Amino acid sequence: MNTNPPSSSLGAVTPASSGSQADRVGRGVVAGPRQPLRPDRPAGRRRGGDELLSIGAVLAALRDDFPEVTISKIRFLEAEGLVEPQRTPSGYRKFSPADVERLAYVLRMQRDHYLPLRVIREHLDAIERGENPPALPSADARPGPLEEADRELVASADGPSGVRLGRAELLAAAEAGERELAEWEAYGLVTPGPDGGYDGEALQVARLVAELGRYGLEPRHLRAMKAAADREIALVDQVVAPLRRHRNPQTRAHAEATARELATLSVRLHAAMVQAGLRTRG
Repeated sequence: MNTNPPSSSLGAVTPASSGSQADRVGRGVVAGPRQPLRPDRPAGRRRGGDELLSIGAVLAALRDDFPEVTISKIRFLEAEGLVEPQRTPSGYRKFSPADVERLAYVLRMQRDHYLPLRVIREHLDAIERGENPPALPSADARPGPLEEADRELVASADGPSGVRLGRAELLAAAEAGERELAEWEAYGLVTPGPDGGYDGEALQVARLVAELGRYGLEPRHLRAMKAAADREIALVDQVVAPLRRHRNPQTRAHAEATARELATLSVRLHAAMVQAGLRTRG
């Protein structure tokens, strides 16, 4: 692995030159007075001689610029291979300042450019090879609500059928914590199956609810969306219920296909209405 990456334009994230260790951690170990982490090009995974930080100190260093970051999120990014902290003989994680820069880069690309982790990993790999990362999408190039809805529908249709996730797996895949999932379940946004597991649709809902949460929308704010979805489900049921009760298996199969098509049209209609409404306010 390239331990000498190209020079970075971000402010150095280094331990303070004076003061107690507690003071350095309290200041988020960011050099200079309130210098933000702005990783346009993160450093490599390791830089010899730098002070290593606990996961709690890393959280403190990132929290000012990324208030939504949690220890669970950091652990998830580690599990995805986006950062590789050292381990003490007792198994405790120890992060270098370069690791903190990588984490900040990932968080910024997610928040500001909505890049998926796969694309962010490609950026990091390119940087480590000494290459320029792919160009970032401009704000004008971002898809609108209708295009986003179509992308979500395609992703859902292409997803693995019959997938079953345990609670811990769902939390890791949705990048959420136990408290968040419990709240989603309390509001009926995410529901486990009879076996206590979660299917692919539950995972998709969890991810979308988590994304909305990054904009400050809490589960209580989403009750109207849940109520609207329940009404749309009732409408679809009115159409397909007679077909589902039919004795002919082909007719029952047609009922399921019709239900999926109606659900797709309903989602697209909702997205189109949102897009039209936003355009009138623009």
